Amino acid sequence: MAANTAIFSFFTALSRVAGLIREAVAASLFGTSKARAAFTIASQIPNLMANLFAQAALSAAFVPVFTDLLQQGKKREAFKLASSLFWIILLALGAITVLGVGLSAVILPLFTGTNFDGSLAATLTEIMFPVVLFLGLTGMLVGVLQSYDEFSIPALAPVIWNGVIIALLLLLRPDFKHPVQVEAYAVAWLLATIVQFFLIVWALGRIDFRLTMQIDWHDPRIRHVFTLMLPVTLGLGIVNLDGLINTGFGALVNTTPQHGEGPAAIQYAFLLYMMPQGVFSVAVSTVLFPTLSRQAARRDATGMRHTLANGMRQILLLLIPAAVGLLLLAEPIVRLVFARGSFNAESIRLTSEALRWFAISLPFSGVNLLMTRTFFALQRPWIPTKLALVNMTVDVIVSIALYKPFGIAGLVIGTASANIVMTYLQYQRLKVGFNGRLEGAQTLMIAVRITVAALIMGGIARLSWAAANGVVGKSALRISDIAIPVGQIISVGIGVGLAGWFYAWAVTRMRIPEAEQIESMLRRRLSPG
Repeated sequence: MAANTAIFSFFTALSRVAGLIREAVAASLFGTSKARAAFTIASQIPNLMANLFAQAALSAAFVPVFTDLLQQGKKREAFKLASSLFWIILLALGAITVLGVGLSAVILPLFTGTNFDGSLAATLTEIMFPVVLFLGLTGMLVGVLQSYDEFSIPALAPVIWNGVIIALLLLLRPDFKHPVQVEAYAVAWLLATIVQFFLIVWALGRIDFRLTMQIDWHDPRIRHVFTLMLPVTLGLGIVNLDGLINTGFGALVNTTPQHGEGPAAIQYAFLLYMMPQGVFSVAVSTVLFPTLSRQAARRDATGMRHTLANGMRQILLLLIPAAVGLLLLAEPIVRLVFARGSFNAESIRLTSEALRWFAISLPFSGVNLLMTRTFFALQRPWIPTKLALVNMTVDVIVSIALYKPFGIAGLVIGTASANIVMTYLQYQRLKVGFNGRLEGAQTLMIAVRITVAALIMGGIARLSWAAANGVVGKSALRISDIAIPVGQIISVGIGVGLAGWFYAWAVTRMRIPEAEQIESMLRRRLSPG
C-alpha cells in the first residue's frame, strides 16, 4: 500500500503540476475576463453531470461489489458485471449527452445572469458536453484497474490529459478569432478526454480484462450497484451543486462590472488548493479504498479501524504543513504560477485572498475524503449523503451571511466552515460504527505535534522567502518575448525547500509513526540491492 501510494502520489503530483501549467497558459491568454468566466461555468456543467451519473459515483458503488466478487474467486462473474455496466453507461450517458448539447442554450442562462456572455457559455457547453460520456466510461474502467491494485496508468492518464490540452490550446487558438478564442480551450478539453479514455482502455490489457458484447439485465448485482449509486449520486450532486452555487455567488462579488473576477479567481485558487489535496489525500484515499473494501468484505473491523486511522494520520501529516505553507505564501505562489499576460495585480489579490481561506479547510477536506470512502467501502453510502446535505446547508448559510461584507473571502469561509462541520459529523458517525474505538486519542496527539512542527516550518518558509525575495525577487530571464521569473522561482523555491527540510527533520525527531513509515519505505526503496 505504501508503494502504491507513493507511485500514485508521484504521478498525481505530475498531473497537478501539468494542470497548473495548463491553467497558467489559460490565465495568460484569458486572465479573469468574461470569456474565462464563461468557460469556468460551462466546464462545470458537464463535470457536474459526469460526477452525478458516472465517474466518481459509479466508481464508489462499483468497486466494493466488483472487489467482493474477486474476493470470492468469481472472476468471470466480476468481468461479466463490468461488461454489462459498460454498455449500460454507454447507452445512458450517450442519451444524456445528446440532451445536454441540445438544451445548453436553455440551461446556461440560469447560471450566467447578466455578468457573462450567455451565448458564449452555451457554445462552450455544447462543445464540452460529450466529456460526460467519456468520463463516465473512463471512471468505470478505472474502477476495474484499481480493484486489481493497478494505480500507475490511472494516475498517469491525467498527466497526459493536461499535456494534450496545453498542446492543442496553443495549436488551435490562432484558428479562432477574438473574442471566442476560448472555444479552442473547450475543443482541446474534449479531445484530451477522448485520448485519456483510450489510454485506460489500453491499460486494461495489463490485467487481461476483456469486454463482452452483452448486457445481463437480470443480474441482481447490476441493480445492487445502481442502488448503491443512488445515494452516492445524490451526495455528489449536493457537493457539486454547492460548488455551482459558490460560483454563482462569485459572480455577485465582481469588483468591476466589465470583468468576471469572482468565479475565475475562486477557480484559480481552487486549482492551487487541489495540488496538495490531489497529491496526498486523493492518493491515500484512492489506494486505501480497495483495501478498505476487501476488509469490509471479510468483516475485518479491526483491520478497517487501523487502516482508516492510519490513513487519517498520514493525510494530516502531509496536509497540515501544506495548509500552513499555502496560508503564509499565498501571494508569492499565485504570482509565480499565474502572474503573466492578462493576469493582473487585481487578479493576484483576489486569487491570493481566496487561497488563504481554502488553505484553512485543506486538512479537513482531506480527512473527509477518506472517511467518505470508508462509508462507501462498507456499502453504507446514505450516511455521507445525508451529511453532505448538512455540509451544503452550512456552506450556503455562511456564504450568504458573509459574501457582502467580505467578498470572495466570505464564500471560501463558507466552504471551510462546511468542511469542518462535515469532518466532525463523519468522524462521530464512524466512531459509533466502530464501537467508539477509532484511535482518536492517538490521532489527536499526533495532530498536535504535526501542527507545532508545521507552524515553525511556516515561519521558516515566510522569513526565508522574504529574505531571498528582497535580493533576487525582481530578476527575470527574457527569452524572445517570454519573461521567466527566475527571481520568484528562486525565492519561493528557497522558502519551500528550507521549510520542507525542517519539517521532515522535525516530524522524524518527534517519532511520529506515520513519518517513520514513510522514512522506512524510502530507505528500502533507495537502498542499493
